[in-house]
Amino acid sequence: MNSADPRVKENLDELSRALAETADPALIEAFLRCLLTPAETADIAGRWALVKALKAGTPQRKIAKNLGVSLCKITRGSRELKKPDSAFQRMVNTD
Repeated sequence: MNSADPRVKENLDELSRALAETADPALIEAFLRCLLTPAETADIAGRWALVKALKAGTPQRKIAKNLGVSLCKITRGSRELKKPDSAFQRMVNTD
């Protein structure tokens, strides 16, 4: 499936609802580990760590060094955090 396929939105909507209805963090983690490859799991965990580090005010170069991610990826995360009504901002504030 490519990103323009309408089934992407349909399936992401369904997945989002399923996750939102599940109040069991252990089940969600187990589900994500089943759904994703180990590399995808590590990538998502790294992106979450990146967002938290940005929110904490850690300099971008330090984040890049600590997490082994590109400045481009960090810049993208930074831009997302700065957007009004940012989903990144709302999610990191629930942590």
